[in-house]
Amino acid sequence: MEKKQYLECAIIINTHGVRGDVKLESLCDSPEVLADLKRVFVLENGKYREIKVTHASIFKQFVLASLEGVTDMDQAAAMKGTTLYASRDDFELEEGDYFIADLIGLPIIDVENGKTYGTVKEVINRGASDIYVVKTPNGERMMPAVEEFVKKVDLDKGIFVKTIPGLLSDD
Repeated sequence: MEKKQYLECAIIINTHGVRGDVKLESLCDSPEVLADLKRVFVLENGKYREIKVTHASIFKQFVLASLEGVTDMDQAAAMKGTTLYASRDDFELEEGDYFIADLIGLPIIDVENGKTYGTVKEVINRGASDIYVVKTPNGERMMPAVEEFVKKVDLDKGIFVKTIPGLLSDD
């Protein structure tokens, strides 16, 4: 599967002040990761347009940012609801790290018998660990992405798991 070059990193949720700053909800691992980006992209007419981030700071769980070309509150307000993207080239991943977008569509494979349970439809992050939403022949199932279940992630082959009865199948 071809990897997307541009990944969703934030949503502009509001304006901040009168000089065109925007308040961002981070879609990254943390607001710190988002605040470190020096550029973001917007999708316009099927093409990604670069916008330089001239300043960014963290406020609670949000990021306040100054974007090049956005100089007043009206311009900032017009961008409310806009999804911002980052180039995968702007991130340095450590060994064993990966982008959530790269997990979508991967098969979930039993590490012991090679059985494929389904594919990752979505990844939910609500606290302690991610939750994989798995599309199976019998509907959607949810599986915590924890060491007890996830044994190996291979972005070329799939996610290898050790499961318990009833978690991903009816047997």
